[in-house]
Amino acid sequence: MSTAIVDVITEYYRIPLPELMGDAKHGIHTHFELPVVKIILENGCEGVGYTYTGGVGGRAVCNMIEHDLKPFLIGKDASRVEHLWEEMNWKIHYVGRGGIASFAISAIDIALWDLRAKKAGEPLWKLLGGANSSTKAYAGAIDLNFPMEKLLTNIKGYIENGFSAVKIKLGQERLEEDIERVAAVRELIGPDVVFMVDANMKWSIETAVKAAKQLRQFDILWLEEPTIPEDYHGYSRISKEGGLAIAAGENLHTIYEFQNMISRGNIDFPQPDASNIGGITGWLKVAQLAYAHNLPVCTHGMQELHVSLMSAMPHASYLEVHSFPIDRYTARPLVIENGRAVAPDEPGSGVQFRWDLLASFKASF
Repeated sequence: MSTAIVDVITEYYRIPLPELMGDAKHGIHTHFELPVVKIILENGCEGVGYTYTGGVGGRAVCNMIEHDLKPFLIGKDASRVEHLWEEMNWKIHYVGRGGIASFAISAIDIALWDLRAKKAGEPLWKLLGGANSSTKAYAGAIDLNFPMEKLLTNIKGYIENGFSAVKIKLGQERLEEDIERVAAVRELIGPDVVFMVDANMKWSIETAVKAAKQLRQFDILWLEEPTIPEDYHGYSRISKEGGLAIAAGENLHTIYEFQNMISRGNIDFPQPDASNIGGITGWLKVAQLAYAHNLPVCTHGMQELHVSLMSAMPHASYLEVHSFPIDRYTARPLVIENGRAVAPDEPGSGVQFRWDLLASFKASF
């Protein structure tokens, strides 16, 4: 069987960020982690997949791949991507159901899709539906710790680099300071630039409702993750009482969590992340769920891969261009034209790592 898996190689990279970046719940970020998976087939083909973290847990992800999933995958038919996704989920179901297990499956699943697209001889955006070859995109930094002057300089840089949509972090100790920062950004960008805000789970329901009511005057497209992701009823209250569209999803790691957040939490912008929702297979399931509820689909992070997924979807909203610059270490950093991110055209996932640029960050796990 030429598509039989003969080896699974796991690598771990710990990459420093160009500057300190902070948000309301995770504190200051200094590094991000990049677990990489290379799947080798009997016919000599290689697929590359990966996931990422905010600096914690990457070694655990690598160890789950190496010790639990690799032995299971050896000898399996790599072309049966969706079947392997189901089997991997059930293999580690008892200790998984999201979390580290979902990150591990994501990296493997992305490698399997890379192989599938290479075999088909098509770029991922076309293989997955081909709705478009580009997608709307916004730029957002992990900028809660930026002083006002630096925040505004950073936003100005996004506009100068061709973005027509931006996002900032909220969650200062005083809500008044958040509102001041939002007002200053809106004044800077004018009325025509799309503006989103992200509280990173900081607030209670009452504070989130209060904040939403005050934010409405600034023409905010969405308020992202105003409170903890488990409180579906709370999300529904914030949406109904606050009067702003709500986005969430980066901390939801199973399709069932998205089903609850959409049906019970009444969110407007689901944001699955292929790095933690079970790879491309998991992301597509959430995108289809959003479609069934007449909602757009968005993303979190991983713009170098998500650009292809979003471009493929007829109901795509905005691609997030994240502060973790994974694409800086690829052969094709993200391309922005007229405010839109352009999907790569070569066969495969479209993500080809520059191993020479990554070499100095490789570490043991």
